[in-house]
Amino acid sequence: MVTGRIHSLETFGTVDGPGIRFVLFMQGCALQCMYCHNPDSWNPSAGKPMTVEQVLSEIEPYLTYYEGSEGGLTVTGGEPTLQPIFVAQLFREVHARWKLHTALDTSGFNDASHLEELLAETDLVLLDLKQINREKHIKLTGQPNDRILKFARWLSDNGKKMWVRHVLVPGITDDEEDLLGLGRFIGTLQTVEKVEILPYHQMGVYKWEQLGKAYPLEGVPTPTEAEVARAKRLIELGQASSDGIAAANRE
Repeated sequence: MVTGRIHSLETFGTVDGPGIRFVLFMQGCALQCMYCHNPDSWNPSAGKPMTVEQVLSEIEPYLTYYEGSEGGLTVTGGEPTLQPIFVAQLFREVHARWKLHTALDTSGFNDASHLEELLAETDLVLLDLKQINREKHIKLTGQPNDRILKFARWLSDNGKKMWVRHVLVPGITDDEEDLLGLGRFIGTLQTVEKVEILPYHQMGVYKWEQLGKAYPLEGVPTPTEAEVARAKRLIELGQASSDGIAAANRE
């Protein structure tokens, strides 16, 4: 029986997809984001082994809330695509038993051609586009963004619905040209239903301290409402310019 390594779970999630959701945090991640609020999820050998049936038994008591709100199950991390067989089986079971909506919250740092079984059972992808500038992405996460942008393109080309998420970190991910560039890229994708700006926060700093790690963004503030509004406006400007070019090319 396939088991997954689980970091934690949440039974009443309201920010990771539509409706009220059961949120399952998987263990293991290939990125090491400077602002990560779950650095204890990076190690793929840690966490609690659980079977699909064990996870389903955790979901079942709360079905009324998920079904009544048109919510469902969101699997996040860590990085859930590191355990694709387990997550695919879990999604398949919640579809078959309860017809729950499934959402995959991913960094996109993976190869979509290896994930077709999982993506076939995924109703919505929550795609974290952290930084459009390649060199800045390496500094922020430890990895380039080539595979991530390719994954986003695959989702678009294959008709997979997605919400794009961008964590706004003052001085790190809020440069005007980067935000415009992110918007231009998003504007080339055909299946984006929503773009979410997620304000950076320091709620996970204590975990870095518990792990004996120096927190790399010490002193960086949470962005103001005005800064979030500016970022949203710049991304939308980038999208509009990209849409305009695409429309001109079609004429």
